Amino acid sequence: MTDVLTPDPEAPRAVAAAGPQAAAEPLGAGGWKRWLLIGIPYLWLLALFLAPFAIVLKISLSQTTIAQPPYEPVLDLAAGWQGLVDFVSGLHLENYSILFEDEIYVASYLSSLKIAAISTLLALLIAYPMAYGMARAPRSIRPTLLMAVILPFWTSLLIRVYAWIGILNPDGLLNAFLMWTGAISEPLYIMNTETAVYIGIVYSYLPFMVLPLYSSLEKLDETLLEAAADLGSPPWRAFWQITVPLSLPGVVAGCFLVFIPAVGEFVIPDLLGGSETLMIGKTLYNEFFLNRDWPVSSAIAVLLLLVLVVPIAIYNNVQAKELGGKA
Repeated sequence: MTDVLTPDPEAPRAVAAAGPQAAAEPLGAGGWKRWLLIGIPYLWLLALFLAPFAIVLKISLSQTTIAQPPYEPVLDLAAGWQGLVDFVSGLHLENYSILFEDEIYVASYLSSLKIAAISTLLALLIAYPMAYGMARAPRSIRPTLLMAVILPFWTSLLIRVYAWIGILNPDGLLNAFLMWTGAISEPLYIMNTETAVYIGIVYSYLPFMVLPLYSSLEKLDETLLEAAADLGSPPWRAFWQITVPLSLPGVVAGCFLVFIPAVGEFVIPDLLGGSETLMIGKTLYNEFFLNRDWPVSSAIAVLLLLVLVVPIAIYNNVQAKELGGKA
């Protein structure tokens, strides 16, 4: 055993004699694998995000025309340098100015942000007790509870939203049950209102809030709560001062996962909200498919992406600085 643990005094001399080239060989041998591992995700993002975004951005700077495609200018590579000059000179920002001048677009953005924010808050209020109960449940039944949360994903979102139409209609299951119990004397009109949109969004995206919260709460060190109880802290104070702060990463992740897709939601407001519910997803659809105004619809999409990405980038930058300061 002593021979194994005793360092060889000749080892450093051997490494020094071999020189830095020998020490760098293992790193160089696996370098291409490391670059390949890093490069594949970036190529995926380049092909499926950055390239389509560049196309949409270019269309948003174009002008609507009755042609195929329904915008101009179109880049003519055969014209060479002059074709490139004509293409760049034809781009303009008029479509973005239209978005701020027309009240319907501003109202669509504000309404989408409001509906997404309220839906995210409701989802958080419902998901936190669920995740907390799952994290405190016996370990033997936690996989079953997780399966129950994930189970709705096995059915198409469109089918689940259509099911809510049968539930929320004036002659649907909800009104039939409430009238049977005597809670109401006449049907409630929930369909084609913002209330129905809130119900649909919260139901559809609730698992995205529960799972990050459960992941944070399940890792919570219970000895911290025991120490707080030993020091005389009541359960409610220990919850607010220990459990809630330690679960904030799950809260932030869940809010992002619900808020971001809810802002651009189209299916739920279209099926449950009716014609009076104004959201940017419906406005984008109408401009693209009904009005055939590709430049304006592309400008709507670009501005929506900026509205969502910029705050997230700022938050990530602040978080990185805080982590760097703590280190």
